[in-house]
This record gives sequence, structure tokens and C-alpha cells, in this order.
Amino acid sequence: MRAMSLRGCCLLVIAGFLFCSLSFAQSGNSRGPSTPEERTRAVQVAHKLESNPLDESLKSDREWAILWLIQVPDIHVNVCTNVLGDFMKSKYKYSSEIVTQLTLSSAAFVIEHPESSNDSVAQYIAGTEGVLKAYHSIIQLKTKATSKALDELTQAQTEGRLPDKVREASKTCK
Repeated sequence: MRAMSLRGCCLLVIAGFLFCSLSFAQSGNSRGPSTPEERTRAVQVAHKLESNPLDESLKSDREWAILWLIQVPDIHVNVCTNVLGDFMKSKYKYSSEIVTQLTLSSAAFVIEHPESSNDSVAQYIAGTEGVLKAYHSIIQLKTKATSKALDELTQAQTEGRLPDKVREASKTCK
């Protein structure tokens, strides 16, 4: 079976999110705002996945967090994959984990810093930092699973240029 391209995979994920969102909205089940317990769990899941994104035992937590984020009306996350540089053009084996991590780390930031919930750039930076944590966790386990784009972001982070790099890349986000 031919591997799906990264773009195809991401489009499939986005289509799935939209389908779930629309299905939920059309079902008439309007849920209330997130609870403190749910927000705590979402932050814990995001941080666990930053530390071990390939842990199969966290799969159900990852799925819960994404679905929860779609359903709750009070937590809004801005996601822009442009902040990952040329990553979306690559065929990285763990691209779905990386893109999901971008979303979950951004959500954790919004929950942990509600005063910055309207600051898209701060969300993008936090999401990118979470991605780099997850990426480093992946390459500790799978030493050949490197990504040129994520290595470039790591270098920018090491040099203290990551916020500026993300800020500049985010200018193309909608």
C-alpha cells in the first residue's frame, strides 16, 4: 500500500476535525464550557505527549484531548503549520504526532495562560516549543527519525531566535 503524503494526511486530519465538529453541532448536543478537571487533564495529556509522543498507551488520551478541544466552546486555539517552516512539505514518518502536538501544546498554553488566550503569536510559539519537545523525544527513541525543518527550528531555539522565527512565519497564517 502506498504511503499517504503528508499533505494528504493533514488534509484528512483537518477533514476529520471538521466532520466531527459539524456532526457534533448538528446533533443538537451543545455542551457547556470546559470543567477545571477537563482543563487539567488536557494540559497533562499535552505535556505527557511532549515527553513521549510515540507511547501507544497515550493514544486514547490524545484522541480524547482532540475531540474535547473540538467540542468545548470556551477554549479556542489558533493553529498555523506555517510556523514549522518547510515541515509540511516533507514526508516525515511521525507528522501526525507533530501536527497534533502543535495543537495540543497550543491548547495547554491557552489553558495555563488565559490572559494570553487572544495572543495568536504566543500560542504559535508555545505550540512550536511543544512540537520541539515531542520531536526531541521521538529522535531519542528513533535516532534516524530526523526532520530538516524541525532541526532548523531546534537550531533557532538554541540560538534564542525561535520566537522571532515563529513570529515572522506566522505573518502568513490566516
